Amino acid sequence: MDRAGSGRPLPSETRPVLLATAGLVLLLPALVLLSLLIGTGSSSVGGAWDYLVGDPAARADAQLRLAVMDVRLPRTLAAVLVGACLGTAGCLLQAATRNPLAETGLLGVNSGAAFAVVLGLTYFGASSSAALMVWALLGGMTASAVVLLLAASGRAAGSPLRLVLVGSALGATFHGLTSYVLLGTRSTYDTYRYWTIGSLAGVETADLLPLLPLTALGLLVALGSARPLSALGLGDDIARSLGHHPGRIRLIVAGAVSLLVGCAVAVAGPIAFLGLLAPYAARALTGARMAPQLVLSALIAADVMILADILARIVIRPWETPVSVLLAFVGGPLLVWIARSSRLSTAGAAA
Repeated sequence: MDRAGSGRPLPSETRPVLLATAGLVLLLPALVLLSLLIGTGSSSVGGAWDYLVGDPAARADAQLRLAVMDVRLPRTLAAVLVGACLGTAGCLLQAATRNPLAETGLLGVNSGAAFAVVLGLTYFGASSSAALMVWALLGGMTASAVVLLLAASGRAAGSPLRLVLVGSALGATFHGLTSYVLLGTRSTYDTYRYWTIGSLAGVETADLLPLLPLTALGLLVALGSARPLSALGLGDDIARSLGHHPGRIRLIVAGAVSLLVGCAVAVAGPIAFLGLLAPYAARALTGARMAPQLVLSALIAADVMILADILARIVIRPWETPVSVLLAFVGGPLLVWIARSSRLSTAGAAA
């Protein structure tokens, strides 16, 4: 394959990235199709296939329509959105902090969303999934805004250590407040416990539409930050010599991370490990190049999220396993392996 018709072959380090990208892009529609065919209900795979290919008898079946279009399609779209958001956010955060173990909950978005959900359940009568999504999004955005304001003040404004410390401190504060509110409200605790385990069950297409502009904005900011983040990976001093402002870059990136994670948490609740593992896998393929890292992180996370949601429906059928539990089974041991691996330092350098 030639570079833009120049007659020269692509560099050897580019070929694996292109092959991986092509494979992940092709895998995505295959997983989407599989997700539409497989469910926990009584609708068979063959019946779902007949419905998708337009069989008149299948199209007339109200149960099939409910299963495929009203249940499986929305949660499949939600899996793509959540995966892309968490993969991109994790890649941004690891690059901005130069920490390959940075996780998307570091900015306090998860804990802020959880506290807001508890407030909505306890004091404002929020009970529907749509209402909980609104409260989660508002809580996550508010928490991240507070983190950004505090991290932007003082002499060390925008430093990675300050971002992480402020986010961790605020997260612990929200966690304590959440526990306090839950102490005397059993009914709230039952609903909150279901929300906090992380699941795509019950998502509707109408719930996703308001989040699309926010997700698009976060992804555009992420792509626009690729070049500054590449410079930041060389060190703050070199980044300044190249005309970049490290503190400002980190604050902009933190804002994009907050948008993306806020949307993901609003849809699926807290999902651990995905924002950590997808960037690590992408970085193993791309090295220090940020733009390919961002694209591959989003694709890997979206594919993994759909696959995990499919497995969640069939592992203990006819019941469902929370998707976060499946990701934790894989992510926990892999995180230990990453932490013990000699490649940990090189991963941080590449970011």
